Formats: sequence, C-alpha cells, structure tokens
Amino acid sequence: MRLTIKDVATAAGVSIATVSRVLSPENSGNVAEKTRNRVTAATEKLGFRMNYAARSLKRHSTMTIGVVFPGLANDFFMDVAEGIERELQLEGYTMLLSSSLNSMEKEKRRISMLADRMVDGMVIIPAGSRGEHFQLLSDQGIPIVLVDRIVEGAELDAVTSDNEEGTFSLTKALLSDGFKRIAFVGGEMTISTARERLFGYTRAMTEAGIKPDSSWICLGGMDVEDGYRLMESLLYKENQIEAMVAVNLLVHLGMERRLLDISGAGTGFKPPVVIAGFDESRYTPFLPACSYIASQDAVGIGKRAVQRLIEKIQEKRTNNFEKKTGERIIRLPVTISRAKQKTAWASS
Repeated sequence: MRLTIKDVATAAGVSIATVSRVLSPENSGNVAEKTRNRVTAATEKLGFRMNYAARSLKRHSTMTIGVVFPGLANDFFMDVAEGIERELQLEGYTMLLSSSLNSMEKEKRRISMLADRMVDGMVIIPAGSRGEHFQLLSDQGIPIVLVDRIVEGAELDAVTSDNEEGTFSLTKALLSDGFKRIAFVGGEMTISTARERLFGYTRAMTEAGIKPDSSWICLGGMDVEDGYRLMESLLYKENQIEAMVAVNLLVHLGMERRLLDISGAGTGFKPPVVIAGFDESRYTPFLPACSYIASQDAVGIGKRAVQRLIEKIQEKRTNNFEKKTGERIIRLPVTISRAKQKTAWASS
C-alpha cells in the first residue's frame, strides 16, 4: 500500500496539516524546528515519498521551472544556470534544464515538452533571432523570461548584460594604450548580443576619430573553431592588426589556440597581437594574449531572471497577469579589468 500524509502524521504525532506544511518548502519555515525534525524522522523511517503529481493537480502548480539554453558546454551559460538554481531553491522551485543544441526547431520541441509537463514558467536563452513561438506560449498564460539575448517577434521580459557599453569600454582601453588598428572578431548578427557588442566597438572607434577598415570587422561564428579560423585570416593581412576585441569567451579561446599553434611550430613568427575579450572565466589567467577582460555577472543574471519570473508567476496567480504587457529589458553592468598576467604576444 502507498503511504499517505496521514500515515506520517500518525507516526510523528502531529496533524495532517502540520505534515503538509513541513513538506512544502515555502511553508516549512512556519513550523517549529522540533516539530519539523519529528516529521522528517517519521518520513525517513516510513520511507514516505511525496506524490508530486497529485500535489500539483491539487495546487495547480508543479513548482518547477523549465530552463532552455542553446548549449550546456558554455561556461557563461552554466554560470547563469547556477544563478537560476540558487534563486529557485530559495523560492522552493525545481529546475528542469535542457539544451536546444543551437537549433530553433529543437528549441520549439523543448519548450513544447516543458509546457506539456505543466512547468510554472520558463527561462530561455534563445537559439535564434525570432521569438514568435515564445510569444505563443506567453499568450497561453505561461510566464517567460529571456536571458542574454533579445528576439524579434515577441514582447517578453529579458535580463542581459550591458553588451554595448561593455565592448565600448574594452575598445577604449585598447585605444588608451595607443592601439589604432583594432579588429572586432567573431559574432553572428542574428544574435542580439553580437550586434550590441559590435555597436560598442564601432562607437568607441568612431569617437576616437578612427574609421574601422571593413577588413577589421571579422564576423562569422561564436564558437572556438570560429575564433581559430578568424585569427588565421587576420594574422597575415598586409595592414597588420595591432589589437583585437573578441566577441565572447569561446571565440577568444579559439584565437589564443591559433597563436599557441604558431608559437609551437618553431617558425619564429611572433605576431604583435593583444586581445581584449568579452567574458572572464577560470581560463583567463592562462590566455597569454589577453590584455583586458569584460566580466559579466552571469550568476546575477540568472538570479535576476528568476526573480522577475517569480513576479510574473505571482501576478498570474492573483489574476493580474496580462498576456501582452510590453517587454521589460533589464541590463546588468559589465566590469572591465586589465588581465593579471603579462601579455606574451604584445610587441615591445
């Protein structure tokens, strides 16, 4: 026979209501510690397991949040996930994490699956530039908050970094060191973060009275292999590049790897390259060409996204939820700092 809350209450010598409060993360703080310990001991002794399916039907809430990211190997995404998890635990929610594998079609299937599992809301880093499928779910009453990227075709809240200002400051740091021939490396213009970072670079160069040559703007990808390929194309240009702004950490890693390959080949060729990278990580001290770094508050972005999502869930429960309230974009500041290690590739 399946054990019930009544069995736990009898074993602990408390009421069913008390057991229910103890087993509800959002209400357990209202029960005295001694009583909580008795109930917990009774559940462990009996081997009681909560029937979450029945509980969800009764409460019209599964206390779960669906999270969909383009990939799970990206350090920035995982730091955002850590922030999401921390905040959800405080609120008594569980996270269901999945990857769209950078595919909008897979993304549509993932969010449909999460909707079928009756999640209370979703936090999503979009795989593409369009968001009509997100708007459809929002119109059906599922609260959604976007993270890192903003899409077209949807009016949804989003939490991201101040990407334009961050790259503007990165580029100005290189300009203040006397560099003029500065390239911008990486980025897909269908992704809002890449567009914003390119705008910041262009604004800094323009304000310095420098018109970037078209060959200095090297777009084409956001991954390690893209950085490797683009660095290869930049190193041997006739108009030698002096410094570079990397659009994100993965592109930066690919650029540094190409430089290390050249160094290890024994050719004696040492390119005079300095890199200012967007995204600080645990790898930054090992990147010899890195001169400046833009640090995003990835954990903070995740926490702020959950806080906004919980607000939207509560609005829905109190019948104050509107399907189309207009997007609210929250931008967290980016911190610029000089890399701690000596720049190995910089020209003397």
